[in-house]
Amino acid sequence: MATWTYLGFQDSASPLMEQLIFFHDHIMLILTLIITFVGYMLFTVLSNSFINRFMLENQTIELIWTTIPAIILIFIALPSLRLLYLLDEVNNPTITLKTIGHQWYWSYEYSDFLNLEFDSYMTPSVELDSMSFRLLDVDNRTVLPMNTQVRMIISAADVIHSWTVPALGVKADAIPGRLNQTSFMINRPGLFYGQCSEICGANHSFMPIVIESTSTKTFLNWVSSSSD
Repeated sequence: MATWTYLGFQDSASPLMEQLIFFHDHIMLILTLIITFVGYMLFTVLSNSFINRFMLENQTIELIWTTIPAIILIFIALPSLRLLYLLDEVNNPTITLKTIGHQWYWSYEYSDFLNLEFDSYMTPSVELDSMSFRLLDVDNRTVLPMNTQVRMIISAADVIHSWTVPALGVKADAIPGRLNQTSFMINRPGLFYGQCSEICGANHSFMPIVIESTSTKTFLNWVSSSSD
């Protein structure tokens, strides 16, 4: 596969991530148009043997290049504010999952079920099989049902961590003594990988996150077997 295919975002697995990718493409289109236009104007001015008086001493052109950037900023700000609101909104969660960052692993607690909590450590390289990812797989995956609103409550036991899963568009700091929350919904089954995104010490790079998205029936079977 060509190298350039790895330069973009991961494939989205939640409505929030779809909106983030759309917003990114929206901004990149605007920036491309601006760069093209400004480059053309610079080339036009510099290619002339004399300084273009119309470009330097004209009230009309000054009004244009003051008004147009203001309009462009409005087209950037409105979808940005809308997206910030959506990222912060928690709508009637079906499941609440609590995670606590430690040096250097994550612990999870399913608050809606009894006796369902576990620690999640990175799988050592010597224990990986041919289907596993080095530095990304864990011994206990976080299983969640798809098409279900999930509320994440995030904290830390020692230093600041950051719970991040790019495919879900989720990134929230885990701060000792404080509860942060975020919300997401996974819209397809699969395995989604993340890592701690806050420099939290010597083994910061060994705090992976693995979300396993399943059907509701499979999730309930997993809950039953895990709670025994």
